[in-house]
Amino acid sequence: MPTITFILKDGSRQTIDAEIGDNIMQVATFNSVPGIDGACGGFCSCATCHVYVESAHQLPAIAEDEETMLQGTAAERNKKASRLTCQIIMTDALDGLVLRIPERQ
Repeated sequence: MPTITFILKDGSRQTIDAEIGDNIMQVATFNSVPGIDGACGGFCSCATCHVYVESAHQLPAIAEDEETMLQGTAAERNKKASRLTCQIIMTDALDGLVLRIPERQ
């Protein structure tokens, strides 16, 4: 089973097993990862699941709606590393993905 590691705001790490096909926001909220709220339920309309991608994994390109949400809503956006976890679907290729939770959502 693939894993995702979240670097929490305090610098500690939480590694979670993820099911193939789940979006990463669901994985985080079902496992009570602090700092990932997923307030909109995964509909790309709130940016409360914003993270920085720390690993070198190749993610799918950012869709227009995710780009718009990151530009308009995400606090502390990093153009090269910011993603919304609700828009990333877990695959075997993402095994070992490392994501950092921003200080503010």
